[in-house]
Amino acid sequence: MEITINGKAHTIEQPLSLLELIDYLDIAEQRFAIEINRELIPRSTFEHYTLKPGDQIEIVGAIGGG
Repeated sequence: MEITINGKAHTIEQPLSLLELIDYLDIAEQRFAIEINRELIPRSTFEHYTLKPGDQIEIVGAIGGG
């Protein structure tokens, strides 16, 4: 299954939940936001959101400050 993450094509063998993708990318300890197909995905739904072929995923790091 083909998906795009931050503009780069990736092939994954099976459908993954967003939470599984985060584990696969080893970014669980980081602060970030995820948008799929131009829609911001709430963190509370990561476990239940299943990626689909052709999904365009943008992962943006959070920056703190004031």
